[in-house]
Amino acid sequence: MADYKFITYELLDEGKIARIMLNRPEARNAQNRGLLVELNDAFLAAEADDQVRVVILGGNGKMFSSGHDMGSKVAMEEFSGPTPHFSRNINGGTRDGNENLTLQEWHYYFQNTLRWRNLRKITIAQVHGPVFAAGLMLMWACDLIVAAEDTQFADVVATRLGMMGVEYFAHPWEFGPRKAKELLLTGDALGVDEAYAMGMVSKVFPQDQLSEKTLDFARRIATLPTQAALLVKEAVNQSQDNMGFTNALNACFTIHELNHSHWAIKSDGQRWVAVSDFDEGVQDWRTAPPVLNAKKTEVGG
Repeated sequence: MADYKFITYELLDEGKIARIMLNRPEARNAQNRGLLVELNDAFLAAEADDQVRVVILGGNGKMFSSGHDMGSKVAMEEFSGPTPHFSRNINGGTRDGNENLTLQEWHYYFQNTLRWRNLRKITIAQVHGPVFAAGLMLMWACDLIVAAEDTQFADVVATRLGMMGVEYFAHPWEFGPRKAKELLLTGDALGVDEAYAMGMVSKVFPQDQLSEKTLDFARRIATLPTQAALLVKEAVNQSQDNMGFTNALNACFTIHELNHSHWAIKSDGQRWVAVSDFDEGVQDWRTAPPVLNAKKTEVGG
């Protein structure tokens, strides 16, 4: 088994279930480059293992994932330290300007997530606490989502970074078009009960039983014939693709990169996202107020 630094990987039930856990609890499981590369390796290892029937993806610590790592010491060293992460020298990492960012984000954010969505195994996201921004990408890539009772879901990149959303822009498909606009324009959070009611979340479990209940759920699915399980997944994914899902994601990734270019021009090439220094409509993500629950901010609520 690979020696992972930022995740854990274990096989359960005689190898029928693989459990991957994001393992940066001190950073709220923020997604640095090393974590994403290891996560892809782990998903591919589970896919290649013919004993594995179901893959669980969760996170250690107080929350599933806070999204992209926006500047921890680990992340900065991966990009500009004396020994940068190997991925900074491939897949566009040595190119200049927007070409660098677009190619790197296409490979390590967008295509990775799309690859996990199409993994040849059934996948279950096990989430808890706040799930922010790129944390949504990870759970949306999974076939099923189970959540603890305290879970909330929010994409704050529009209100705090001046971006239209994350690279894997599944928001209209997961939230519905009008709710997607509301949540992105306000930065408010969707509660777990509403997420369950709209079908985004499959099961809601007590926090102290989340791991146990998720494993029981995975065991039920692992009893299905593997061909039947895969063809259920493939039939649903192909139906979604025939409605335009993957084409829409491709188009929105291009819009995402256009948004980056806007801020690069406005900041004279200093920043790829907005900061309050040059746009007062953006909240500084480091000092922004707590995310509000969308339902509780309703008039009269």
